[in-house]
Amino acid sequence: MRKILVAAVGGGLGILIMILLGHEVGLELALVPFTTSIVLVMSAPETPFAKPLNIFGGHVISALCGLLVVKLCGQNAWFAALAVGLAIAAMLATDTMHPPAGINALLMVVAHPPWTFVLMPVASGALILVAFSWAYQKATKAVAGG
Repeated sequence: MRKILVAAVGGGLGILIMILLGHEVGLELALVPFTTSIVLVMSAPETPFAKPLNIFGGHVISALCGLLVVKLCGQNAWFAALAVGLAIAAMLATDTMHPPAGINALLMVVAHPPWTFVLMPVASGALILVAFSWAYQKATKAVAGG
């Protein structure tokens, strides 16, 4: 029961911190699907998909794949599908698979943001998520029974 409570509190607190930080710098971190990432990291931190490199790399690689496709091909359902497929291939090839990050490729094709979006909020948000989850896991290790 303690492990469930620690994971639930951590997930909610992590998203709250990300939203508040994003608001302070004028970014909607909610535009990037970090909620699914923090659910994975808080509920199953031992899984390979929850490793820091996978979180950061998965989000950045997927966003780059989506932007590359939209810049080279344009926006439509076929190109969105291509971007997601390319993101899966790139994450597998780089050993940075993080399933929640796959939606970034789709979002980039649909929203067509500038290249800077990959740095802010995608990369910065992923770094915040990794830093928070590392600190939270360390702080609650004894409480969660790990």
